Amino acid sequence: MLSYPVILEPDDNDTFLVTSPDFPELTTFGDDRDEAVARAVDALEEAIAARMYDGKDIPLPSQGAECAELPTIITAKVMLYQGMREQGIGKAELARRLDWRLTQVDRVVDINHRSRLDDMDAALRAVGHRLTVAAVGD
Repeated sequence: MLSYPVILEPDDNDTFLVTSPDFPELTTFGDDRDEAVARAVDALEEAIAARMYDGKDIPLPSQGAECAELPTIITAKVMLYQGMREQGIGKAELARRLDWRLTQVDRVVDINHRSRLDDMDAALRAVGHRLTVAAVGD
């Protein structure tokens, strides 16, 4: 999973302002620390979706004391997007490699579409990556 550092700062309104060193465009807030981190995840997803739409890089997480962890499916989509960029392939080429319709590829790279893990696995394999899942106790 990708865990991006966030900076939580108490502000004048008894809320916490949230920013991220990896995504300067990210700004959100929460009434308490837990809500602030939860909102940071949503804001990260939106920042990533915007970067993907604009064809920009998505940085790997830097280090930080407080982090917002992306859901597994979003992490897989980020890794697919980065794999496509590394290989210089677009959606049409991915569709050809997978023998999928372009609409299927559109959904698998769409942050807001909750794709199936088996589809993500196939798409990642098509760009030379492998999806692995592990369950780790607390």
